[in-house]
Formats: sequence, structure tokens, C-alpha cells
Amino acid sequence: DPGRPGGRAARGADQLAALRDLPAEQVTRGRAFHGALRPAAWSALAVGLVVALLLGLTPLGGRLVELAGRPFGGHWIAQAVLGGLAVMFLADLLTLPFAAWRRTVLVRYGLSTQTWGGWAVDLLKSYAVSAVIGALVLLGFYTVVRLAPRWWWAFGAAGAAVLVVVLSFVLPVLVEPVFNRFTPMEPGPLRSELTAMAARDGVPVRDVLVADASRRTSAVNAYVSGLGPTRRVVVYDTLLREAEPAEVTSVVAHELGHAKDRDVWTGTVLGALAAAAAVVALYLIGSWTPLLRLAGVDSIAQPRAFPLLIVLVTVAGLLSTPVQALVSRRIEARADAHALALTGDPATFEAMQRRLAGVNLADPDPPRWERLWSATHPSTVERMAAARAYARESGR
Repeated sequence: DPGRPGGRAARGADQLAALRDLPAEQVTRGRAFHGALRPAAWSALAVGLVVALLLGLTPLGGRLVELAGRPFGGHWIAQAVLGGLAVMFLADLLTLPFAAWRRTVLVRYGLSTQTWGGWAVDLLKSYAVSAVIGALVLLGFYTVVRLAPRWWWAFGAAGAAVLVVVLSFVLPVLVEPVFNRFTPMEPGPLRSELTAMAARDGVPVRDVLVADASRRTSAVNAYVSGLGPTRRVVVYDTLLREAEPAEVTSVVAHELGHAKDRDVWTGTVLGALAAAAAVVALYLIGSWTPLLRLAGVDSIAQPRAFPLLIVLVTVAGLLSTPVQALVSRRIEARADAHALALTGDPATFEAMQRRLAGVNLADPDPPRWERLWSATHPSTVERMAAARAYARESGR
């Protein structure tokens, strides 16, 4: 029934009311901020796509791979690893000016607290982590291709699935500390409340950590990372500084919802299946003669054909972006509902959404096309409306 408290008409009315209740200056500033970010974001997307198409659908990519391996006699390992990394990082280097442009917008609006030097160091760390993981994946993939030339796609699919699962365990422990320093939350009423709430919710959490996010941003956030023994709740130090304790509790309740509903596990399993399916799809599509002819290669399994693999993955990623965004929004809405039920405090939940939108400069009601294309979370007014619907239905 569209007219019931949680129905479409009521939700729409709640969203309009929520938008009116937000300070006009905050709404204007959030929209201006995102408007300033869009040119750099779309330009980077366009340049990245053009580079992928040029390298993957012309002989240029294969020549780049050969050139990278030439100092080592054209050995297949040099072509696979160095050539593959050269292809991966070329688009990153060409889109680097747009990343710098984005940073200038963040600085102008007060969201970035880093110097150019700190930004560059984080960028180099990101490249280094990507290079290590990429080199291992490339070496493993092309080793399998050489050992099992007829069945590489089957072994590759299995290996890709296993890699996704392994990274879900390893990344929080080994990679996240490269970019942030994590310390246990100090003992006190807030920590006691958070751990008690996790126990009440039946969610085993290894620890509640505080990330020193303030060294690079003024934005507030929290998240759950890791699986099993590596699972932990991470709270930005900016959140502790900006929000009331009850609001922090509301945010963590949302994150516990992800753990309670096994969203990380589900995402890992789906990611593993998607990675396996992607390898099989690359084998099937990459065996199409016209594509091989465009790339100037004889087989998709050659290191020289890696740029063709990249363009296929890039196009598939663009086509799947709206689907991934839709799934993510539904998962986040479910975690919001969990937080409301766990805390029973819709007023604090709504206050936290106001604070998140204000501090993080969110567009509280983004354009529909942008929401459908890439929004991974419900909008601010949608989340405020959800809190108001819960309040009506629960009598709070």
C-alpha cells in the first residue's frame, strides 16, 4: 500500500520534508562540492577508457609489453610481469592530473588535510601495493598458462576465486596499516557501550580500533573489515572528534549490521565467483578472432595480449557499475534498518545522518542519473526518511 507509513508516498513525503529541514547553506555547499568534483571524475573515466581501448584494440599494447621485456631478452616472465605492470600503470599516470585536480577541490572545500608531499607519499604507497599484488597475480596467471596451455582458464578461474578470498583476510592486516595507524579505542564508557552492543547483537569482533584519518581528511567514517579472526570495527578519529557518543554508537550499529548479515562474507563469495566467471568469460570472448586480429596477437593467453584483457575488464566494469551500485545501496539500507532496530533511537540516527552530510559535504539529494549510475549508499534524505518511518512504525 503506497500510503502506509513505510510506503512509497510516505517515504517520498519524508524525503521532501527531510530536505526542507536541512540548512539551505549545507545543501548548497554539498551540491557545489560534488559539482566541482564531477569534471575531474568524468575526465579521468574517459581518459582511462580511451587508453584501455587504444592499448587493447590496437597493436600498441602488445608493443608496449614487448618493449618492457626487451632489456631481459624478451623472456616471457619479463613480458608478463613488467609488461603487464607497464600497461596497468600507464592509465594511472595519464589520469594523474585528474587525481591532482580532485585533490585541489578537496583542499578548497576543507576535506583534505594533507600537504602535497603527504598526498604524493600515499599515492606512491598505493602504486607500490598495486605493483606487488599485480606482479604476483601476473606471474601466477602466466605460469599457469604455460603449464596448462589447454586448461589454463579452468585453473585460472579457481586461482582467481582463491585469491579474492585470501585478500579478504590479508588486506586488513597487511595493507590497511600501510596507509593508516590503528590504535585500540581507549577504555571508557563509549568503548564499553560499543563492545556490549556487539555482544548483544551476537557479532564477534576482535577489536574496536581508531584510525588516524585526520592526517589526511576531515571527513568522518567507520567501517568493518576482515573476516573471522581478522574482523574489527574501525572508527575514524575524526568521527570521535566531531560526533556525540550516541551518534558514534549509531554509526557502529550500522557497521555491525554488515557483520550480522555476513555482508563481508557474502561480498567475498560473490567476488570470488565473479572473478572465476570473469576468467572464463575472458577466455571465451578473447578467443574471438576479430578481437585477436585488432590486438595483433595470436592468442589471448600470450603476455602480449594482456592489454586486450584489460580493455575487456574495463568495459565489463563500466557496464556492471549500475548493478553493483544498486546491490550496494540495498545492502547499506539493510544495515541502516539494523542500526535503527539495534539502537531503537531514530532521532540519534537522523542526527548522525545530518552530521555526516554536513561534515562530509554530501549532496543530500543527488541527481537521479548519478544515483542510478554510481551511488553506493542511500542519499541523506533517504536515510533520514527511513529513520522517520521507523519512528512512526515503532511509536518512538
